[in-house]
Amino acid sequence: MNFLAHIYLSFNDDEVTIGNFIADSIRGKKHLDYPEEIQRGILLHRNIDTFTDAHPIFRKSTKRLHNNYGHYSRVIVDIFYDHFLARNWSRYSDIPLDQYTQHFYDLTETYFDMLPDNTKHMIPYMIADNWLYSYADLNGISRVLDGMNRRTKNRSKMNFAILDLEEHYEEFQSEFFSFFDELILFSKQKLASL
Repeated sequence: MNFLAHIYLSFNDDEVTIGNFIADSIRGKKHLDYPEEIQRGILLHRNIDTFTDAHPIFRKSTKRLHNNYGHYSRVIVDIFYDHFLARNWSRYSDIPLDQYTQHFYDLTETYFDMLPDNTKHMIPYMIADNWLYSYADLNGISRVLDGMNRRTKNRSKMNFAILDLEEHYEEFQSEFFSFFDELILFSKQKLASL
């Protein structure tokens, strides 16, 4: 899952949210350097990723892209699924998306000193371009895919995946709905056990 889903799946616990958000930058046992609730967020993130990568619905979505994008297909589907979460936000939250994302940006300022260096570098861009809110719009997703393609020095061709999203929009959305309901349940159970 991408940023918005990981934040959402922290279920409004601020420290779990920060841990879940920074987890990709925390390797091995480095999570033990953080306060307990942030550790829970990091471990939750890892469990969400493992559950997602092995799930047959997620794999079905990635298979649709594999011929064109190879191992980048998983990253692309993560981004697509964040689009469907943002686009259908009121189905999952009573807090409007603009308020929810602003709260998260405020949270990154509160916990800024605890963020890994690469995250500290990214945050100003994320806030300035309002990445999380922009996921609800296809133009926002197109910008994300363009940026990811540039980071791979144009090797991934991820910028073209917006065409796949438009062509198979209903299939991807249907898969997201089925998958995300299961992921919410899994995440709540996992968080309770951590």
